[in-house]
Amino acid sequence: MLEALKVIIFGIVEGITEWLPISSTGHLILLEELLHLKQNQAFLDMFYVVIQLGAILAVVVMYFHKLNPFSPKKTQKQKMLTIQLWVKVIIGSIPAMLIGLPFNDFIEEKFNNSYVVAATLIIYGILFIVIENYQKDKQPKVEKLSQLTIQTVLIIGVFQALALIPGTSRSGATIVGALLIGVSRGVAAEFTFFLAIPAMFGASFLKLIKFGLNFTGMQVFLLLLGTVVSFAVSILAIKFLMQYIRKHDFKVFGYYRIVLGVIVLLYFGIKTLLA
Repeated sequence: MLEALKVIIFGIVEGITEWLPISSTGHLILLEELLHLKQNQAFLDMFYVVIQLGAILAVVVMYFHKLNPFSPKKTQKQKMLTIQLWVKVIIGSIPAMLIGLPFNDFIEEKFNNSYVVAATLIIYGILFIVIENYQKDKQPKVEKLSQLTIQTVLIIGVFQALALIPGTSRSGATIVGALLIGVSRGVAAEFTFFLAIPAMFGASFLKLIKFGLNFTGMQVFLLLLGTVVSFAVSILAIKFLMQYIRKHDFKVFGYYRIVLGVIVLLYFGIKTLLA
């Protein structure tokens, strides 16, 4: 029962932090220090994959109509716009794919540590504040998904590729990039959600191949539990974010990232000194 409770907590944290631009990695690193899942490494590696899958399935379910080009409820024009949206999502995913496929293991080996996570939390936190102040009195150039150009989605895609560095936050990086080039907050957030679909499904598929599915019945139950919790909480987090940014900017997330980055840095710095 204790392991199940830990899994539920991990699922909640993943569901919230995957979509709010505050870095799921930074939070999970701290959570791992507080709650140690008593499982082997193969299970832990797979666990982080499946709770991410739960999060991405929330996007698919919530935006199924908008993302479905074959919906009988759509006009021919709406179907064409949906197909164009998918083309833009695929194009925007290219930079992360070109960097992630050949260099993912190298990046995880060299950069997956608490100090890099702390640095990226703080750097992107500052960027959120600076960019929001810079764009404060400016009218967004892009206020609809249909207004996104190929050049724009490629630039956003490059920022998504930067999120391969742990602690950056995939949603945080893409939103920062989108805001920087004049995309409205609402469009930036939605396009970030859609970009996550190929990126996270692709990463999860590669890890599924790498780690396989050789688990006990209890471990399978824990994997499913984490996925369901992550899915449910993700729906709430996405709804919250979309409602929040209608009246507020992203600066609060910037301040939060800076505080979290300092906490991560101090915690692991002190732990290293005392070791």
